[in-house]
Parts: sequence; C-alpha cells; structure tokens
Amino acid sequence: MLRKKTGGGSRSAHRTPLLAAVAEKSVDRRAFLRGSGLAIGGLTALGVTGGTVTRADAQTAATRAVDMVKSVCTHCSVGCTVMAEVDNGVWIGQEPGYDSPFNLGSHCAKGAAVREHAHGERRLKYPMKKEGGAWKRISWEQAIDEIGDQMLQIRDESGPDSVYWLGSAKHSNEQAYLFRKFAAYWGTNNVDHQARICHSTTVAGVANTWGYGAMTNSYNDIHKSQAIFVIGGNPAEAHPVSLLHLLKAKEENNAPLIVCDPRFTRTAAHADEYVRFRPGTDVALVWGLLWHIFENSWEDREFIRTRVWGMDQIRDEVKKWTPEETERVTGVPGSQLERVARTLANNRPGTVIWCMGGTQHSNGNSNTRAYCILQLALGNMGVAGGGTNIFRGHDNVQGATDLGVLSHTLPGYYGLADGAWAHWGRVWGEDMDWLKGQFQIEKDAEGKETNLMTRTGIPVSRWIDGVLEDKENIDQPDNVRAMVLWGHAPNSQTRMTEMKTAMEKLDMLVVVDPYPTVSAVLQDRTDGVYLLPAATQFETRGSVTASNRSVQWREQVVAPLFESKPDHVIIAKFANKFGFADRLFRNIEMEDDETPNIESVLREINTGMWTVGYTGQSPERLKLHMANQHTFDRTTLQAVGGPADGDYYGLPWPCWGTPEMNHPGTPNLYDMSKPVSKGGLTFRARFGVERDGDNLLAEGVYSQGSEIQDGYPEFTMQMLMDLGWDGDLTGEERAAIDAVAGPKTNWKTDLSGGIQRVAIKHECAPFGNAKARAVVWTFPDPVPVHREPLYSNRRDLVAEYPTYEDRKFYRLPTLYASIQKQDFSQDYPIILTSGRLVEYEGGGDETRSNPWLAELQQDMFVEINPRDANNLGVRAGAQVWVEGPEGGKVKVMAMVTERVGPGVAFMPFHFGGHFQGKDLRDKYPEGADPYVLGESTNTAQTYGYDVVTQMQETKATLCKISAA
Repeated sequence: MLRKKTGGGSRSAHRTPLLAAVAEKSVDRRAFLRGSGLAIGGLTALGVTGGTVTRADAQTAATRAVDMVKSVCTHCSVGCTVMAEVDNGVWIGQEPGYDSPFNLGSHCAKGAAVREHAHGERRLKYPMKKEGGAWKRISWEQAIDEIGDQMLQIRDESGPDSVYWLGSAKHSNEQAYLFRKFAAYWGTNNVDHQARICHSTTVAGVANTWGYGAMTNSYNDIHKSQAIFVIGGNPAEAHPVSLLHLLKAKEENNAPLIVCDPRFTRTAAHADEYVRFRPGTDVALVWGLLWHIFENSWEDREFIRTRVWGMDQIRDEVKKWTPEETERVTGVPGSQLERVARTLANNRPGTVIWCMGGTQHSNGNSNTRAYCILQLALGNMGVAGGGTNIFRGHDNVQGATDLGVLSHTLPGYYGLADGAWAHWGRVWGEDMDWLKGQFQIEKDAEGKETNLMTRTGIPVSRWIDGVLEDKENIDQPDNVRAMVLWGHAPNSQTRMTEMKTAMEKLDMLVVVDPYPTVSAVLQDRTDGVYLLPAATQFETRGSVTASNRSVQWREQVVAPLFESKPDHVIIAKFANKFGFADRLFRNIEMEDDETPNIESVLREINTGMWTVGYTGQSPERLKLHMANQHTFDRTTLQAVGGPADGDYYGLPWPCWGTPEMNHPGTPNLYDMSKPVSKGGLTFRARFGVERDGDNLLAEGVYSQGSEIQDGYPEFTMQMLMDLGWDGDLTGEERAAIDAVAGPKTNWKTDLSGGIQRVAIKHECAPFGNAKARAVVWTFPDPVPVHREPLYSNRRDLVAEYPTYEDRKFYRLPTLYASIQKQDFSQDYPIILTSGRLVEYEGGGDETRSNPWLAELQQDMFVEINPRDANNLGVRAGAQVWVEGPEGGKVKVMAMVTERVGPGVAFMPFHFGGHFQGKDLRDKYPEGADPYVLGESTNTAQTYGYDVVTQMQETKATLCKISAA
C-alpha cells in the first residue's frame, strides 16, 4: 500500500511538457533521460565545465588519483557526510561517508543525488533582472548598484525597516552570523529565516521548559532507547538515514516504536503501535496519556520532586482528560492510550521524537511543552536513551537559528534588550551610538519615542502583512517595500494568493539563490525583480550544525560555477555598497575586498556565543574531527583514542569556554551522571530562583563532582566572590570582567570566559542548577491546554475549547477568535494537512531540478480516503480541485488511499510552478525551470499563527475537494 502510486485506477495523462515524451512508458532512468532529452544538457556530468561524457573502457580509465573532498549533505539535518571525487577541479562522483557516525556509509535518495545540486544545468547562471516583462542578463556590478540604489532610496523615504532581509536555513554558520550582523548594521530587526515556520514553537516551548530550545540527545543516542514515541514526525521520509538509528534500537533493544500521526506514514509502517488521531489535538492526546500515567502512579515521583516545578498544576489539567473525553476530542480509544501509556512506563528510558506535525499549529508552543512534560513525568530527561529528539528539517536550520537569523534575537539567543546589544557591540568593537543611529525611531500615540533596535521585527510568516496591512496598524513607520528572499522557498509559506498580491505591491523583489525559486514566477510583475545566483554550499567552505547540535566542517568541493558567488561574498558586496563594510568586517580577516575569511568569521562567533556554548568549536578542532571521523564511537559519539580522544563528535554545544579549555562538548543535555567538564549538565536556571514562594532550583541533586551539592543560580562575578572562587581568575580575566559590569557581570557577557572556566573548574554548570518548569507563567497558556484550530470541523468543541482572542504582537495585528467564530465546516468539511516526501525537500526547487529525483515523483497529488473519494465520485489518478475557505485552490492528482482517515486529506509541500490551475513554466528564465512543476499546497492553506512565535498553522485547516 505504501508504495502504490495510483490505487489501481487509470493514470492521468496530465504531465508537464518536459515529461510528456515519457508519459506513455514505464519510467526508468534511461527512458526518462532519452525521452526528456536531458542527456544532452544537465545530465552530462562534465558538461557544465565544457567536457563530455564518453564510455569508460579499461584502457581509458583514470590515469591519476582523484581528490576525495569531505563535505556534508545540504538536505535534512542528519548531517550525512558526502565524499566528493574531484578530478582537476571537476566533481565527477561521490560516495557516502563510511566513517561518519551519522550516516554510517548510507545515503537517502536526495543525498545520493546531491552532486547534481552543484552541477545542475537548471541553476541560475548569472544575475538577471526583469525588464519590460522579459528576463535580462546583467552584471554583478550593475545588479548591486541598481538594487543598492533603490534600497538606499527606500531607506531615505521610509526607513531601514521597509527593506526585509529574509535569510536562509541553507547558509553555513558563518554566513548566517554575517547575515544577522549585516541586518543589524543596515538597521533593522526585519530579518528572519525558515525556522520561524518549522520549529520556532519547539525552540520557544522547549527553551522555556528547561533552558535550551534544541534536540537534547542525538540520533545515535536513540540506540539506547527502550521505547520510541514519534508524534507529528515522519523520519522515514523527512530524515531517511535517521531511521537506521531508530531501527537499531527497535531490533537490538526490542524497543517498541509508537507512532502517533493523523496519517499512516512510511514511519508508521515500522511501528509496533500506530495511533491515528484528529489533526490539531496533540495536547489532548498527551494529556490522555498522562491521565493513565498519573492514575496508575507510573510517574517518576522522585525525579519530579527534585527536578521539576509545577507538575501539580499539570495534574489538575490532566484530570479533565478522562479516556472518554480524550476519545471525544482526539478520536483515539481510551484502551489504546492506556496500552501506549503502559508501554512507555514499562520501557524506560524512552525517547520522544517530533517534527513539524506538532509545531505548525496556532497552539504549537503548547504542543511542544506537552511533549516535554510527558518526558518529565516519566523521568526520561537527562539520561542516555531518553530526551526529546527534535528532528530539524534543513541541513543548517539549527545553526542558522543559533546564530540569530531571527526577528526577535541576536546571535546566541541573547534577545534584543540593551544589554544584549551592548554584549555584541563589545564583540564587534562597535560604537553603540553609531549602531543605534542606524535604526528607526518610532513615536507612539502619546509622542513617546522608541528605538526599534530593541523591538522584535516582523517574522517571515507575516512578511505578507508587512506589505499589505494598513500602515497605521503596523508598529513601524512604513510598510515593507522591498523584499530580499535569500535562500528561501516562498511556496513553503501559507496564504500564497495573498503572497502573490504582496509581491506585486513591492517596489522591488530580490531573490538570492542557486535556483530561481517560485518567487521568480508567482507574481505577474514586469519590472523590479532581480535574481542573483548564489553558490551552493559545495562551492565554499564553513561549518554546519546538525540536529543533535554537533558542528561539522565542510570543505570546498569545487570553485563557484557559472557566475555564482558564495553568500558571504554577496553580503560583502552589499556592505561595500552601503558603506559599512569596514565596520562589519573590522575584526574579520579578508582574503580580498569582498571575501571574508570563513575561519576568521568562526573565531568571531567563538568570541561572543557564550550562552549556548559556540565558543570552544574552533576551526582547527572541527577540522580535526572531520579528518578523524573513524575514531568516534557510533553510539556514544565519543572519540576512543586518536587526536580527538575524549571529545564528542562535532563538539555538540554547549562546548564551554575557550578552545584552549578543550571541553569535549555536551552529547546529552541535562545529564547529571557526568561532570560538567566531561559533558554533563543540569537544567538551566534561567527563570529565577523562586516563584510564588516555591523554590525553582534543584532539590538536593547536582551533576557528578559538583562542589555545590544542591541547586544554585546562574553564575556571576558576585557569585564567584561570595563563594571565594574569584581568586581562581587570572588577571586578564578579571580585567575583562571589570570592563563589562564588575560584580554584576554574568557568564553570558564575560568575553574572557573566566566565569565559565572557574565554574567548570569546580564542576558546576555556568548557567546554574534548577528545576525544569512544567508551567510557563509568561505564556498565554501557562499550562498547555487544548484549543481547537482556527478552522475547526468540530463546531461542538469550539465553545468548550476556543482559540485565543485577537491580539497584536511582532508589530502586527493577529486574528484568532474573529476567524474561528465563522463556521466554514459545512462548505469545507475535510481537514487538510501537509507534509514531506522522501524524494523532495523544502520548497522543492533544487530537488525538482535534479533529474535523478525528478523521475521519482512527477505529479503533485492529494491523498483522499476511499470513503471520501467514493462520496465525491473521484477515482485514483483523476484531476481534482482542492479549495480552502479563504479562496485559494489547487488542481492536483487524486491519490485514493487509506493512509489518511475519512475526513482528512494530505498534500506534500514541495511543489511549485503551477498556480490555481495555470502552468507557469514559461515565466521562468530560459533553462532555469525545474524539471517537475506542480501546485503548491500552501495556495489552498489558510491563515493561522502560533500565539507565541507566529508559526504558521498548516497541519489542521479545512478544504473541499471536487472533480476538476
């Protein structure tokens, strides 16, 4: 059933023109190439450099050794090593990294085809602009001058916030850092990236529970799990190589695999227990599980007593979620949830895994906190085989988030308060009065002035409204007038009909990407669109952070092809144009006027990223790890002998102190069984020491070897003095501390690292030793509660479990109750959700431009349950319209399948290039159109945003389906 593409019905002849020639044949690779004519162009591996492919005979085989260059796959966050075979500057072949502890010599389809991402013929080859409705080739100099001049004019007329700098989850850490720094020097917090719409609710929920908003353990640590609980994730397709690690635990430990998902996925096919539940009811489902755990006293009471605050308030909420009520809301029988709860209780430690199925909801922050609370109740945190293993999507979405490409924070999650800016100002050696002068001043109704430097910017999920909303309703002087989409697929966002309108209203649209993306064709502009060809990550070097927080180093495989340029070079070009390059790169070595030295950028990151511990991963240490992958244990990730002996692979953050401290990295967050100096940790004390008279610090527990044998707050200079440990500081460290704030200086703002070093010398965590908090009093729902999606098909539940009142945050008014009070369920009765395919990734522009992948999935489709299909008179393979309640509609192929339950439809989100039934292929620049086009599910998706982070709600809206 899982491999079946048509369900037995006649297959439609509807094809993109490029594939029409092979539509009547069984599509194997050779037939695909012959029929499409691709073998003449992009598929000739050497063609992009002027060579040709000939038959390799024994006599004409390579007469010299090729170079093997080690890089990292640019698709998902597993961090698979790619071994590139390079002959005289040409990438001629690849192998998976057999020494890599992550992929262990394996690749998924995307990884195996990644060479084509760099060498692909469908790439943007040179800068272009749209003029008079036609694409015109221009030079880099002309592009930077024209774009820069228009931006400076917009800045003079409307201020710097009217230019939106949208960054990328594909940038290296160094490029991401420079991008956020660049936006600061331009003078705006209107900067963001993909994480906003994939895991921002994870970061907010998890960080506000125990301190850091990241995956706590690792893919490899799952080998030690005794139970695996997956909710809202599909590793088999989204992170295929990760499944190796899950199956190892399943086979060797007999670990039960439990998959909770509205759709029977390829991951669910491996499950011991599959739980199908109604989309948007995650909190209710978890509380239903906890009802059985608390009812049977299966919780870990000692763990809760010593390391958790607020669980009693959770108990009060969970009492409401009896088996009957849980089934009424989620559709899951109480007997099944009792069985799952018993399985989790009897098989500890167990791990909880989630992805975007749990995050992309208007109450996504409550979902992620509920998952965390489940693990706290079971005592599964801070132990090998336990934790919350949050699988990130893009290859560097973790790193780009850590490096601050976000509208609400600076690098390292320092926030936007004056103290955060002062810290980075010291790192940058910047005159803070000059930097403040780069930002706009806003006046409120009473005439009070606020520098927007300390105000959160517009998130990427809402840039559309930054353009279209009435200026009077936006907390900045003017609307967004210029949009820079830098390594971002717009079809990954909802409300695409309004996005089209917003793109057309802009003064200017700039796309920086190796591929043109849907941005090039969605709008009907005749002028004011620029396409700038960015190099791929295989054409430069730098570090990238895998989902488990390990940092890996990519070597440059080939020189930039065509006229593409690396992202950091493009940043430098704009900085030169705007006149602040000398300031931006003040402390960074330059290889020439427009090429920052990547190693030097990482050293500046090491200088300032104390909060999350990006300070010990020097370029030299990272390169040492990559060169000695074979020395690292495949489960613990610790090097056994060799030059990196004792280190954990990739120095997973926090890697405390300076590189000279030689901290090994932290494999599992909050694991008190190890000393802090050896990778152990406590829960972070970031919420104070007391709440309503209750102690928020740990009770009588501490990490191994700690000289403070109880809970303690975060370290400051005053705390060192009180403990009598300040004598351990060197003279240089003390001078650096005095230069900040003397006794008030804390571990996050001490550029010398002295406070961290001394705390760890006494085996204490620099960030303190506290309890995790099950109740987040600063959130709209301090205790996670179930709330119906904005577009709910259960009107009987809306009154009992309503959404939020409309509110204003992130500079914009945001609608909740005013949408939910309207009943769309009669006209739009089917729940619409979305997700990934194994063949494609993200918005799909690069993978649908890859011929090896394009042949695998050539049609955009919607999965419909047989009952719904029969009621609608729809057969498998037929063309149907899927329409959302806001008017967006898509024309796609029907896939009739029991993967989805009655009343639920699923569409993948990797397609683009069609819009509401119209093929837009002729709008792409010549030769840069992906091989496969299709409708974007987000054209039919609707309004809806998380109440804390503005995460879009894509997993639980409504639609109607009709025959086309």
